[in-house]
Amino acid sequence: MKSVVTTVIAAADAAGRFPSTSDLESVQGSIQRAAARLEAAEKLAHNLDAVAQEAYDACIKKYPYLNNAGEANSTDTYKAKCARDIKHYMRLIQYCLVVGGTGPLDEWGIAGGREVYRALGLPTAPYVAALSFARNRGCTPRDMSAQALSEYNTLLDYAINSLS
Repeated sequence: MKSVVTTVIAAADAAGRFPSTSDLESVQGSIQRAAARLEAAEKLAHNLDAVAQEAYDACIKKYPYLNNAGEANSTDTYKAKCARDIKHYMRLIQYCLVVGGTGPLDEWGIAGGREVYRALGLPTAPYVAALSFARNRGCTPRDMSAQALSEYNTLLDYAINSLS
């Protein structure tokens, strides 16, 4: 799994050197933000179902044509799969918060997801809309501290930009 520590070590190793001072400073910064990331992961865990469902509802509200016959959200099975996929992205973001890197999103959500959506002819814009809703829904101090919300939003931005 790719984390800030493994990324720094792998990059230094690939360059045939020991980690530099700036490499170690990036690891230190990640460690200093760990408490905020874990707070965000914990808060997301407590509200994962609600956040995912609200994001799904916002996505369908923005793209109502998806409910038309033959579209990606036209049957109960398709609706369940779409909601499942949004929840899956939220879980990957939670996992990224815990590991302190984008590895889970990179490996299990973005590269594979884009290929699956392309192969099935599914648009990624609704997923982007759902993740954007989740990003804009967050509020400090209602949901989490400002630093925790910043860490959470950074990962949502990463997922949004990668799927766009």
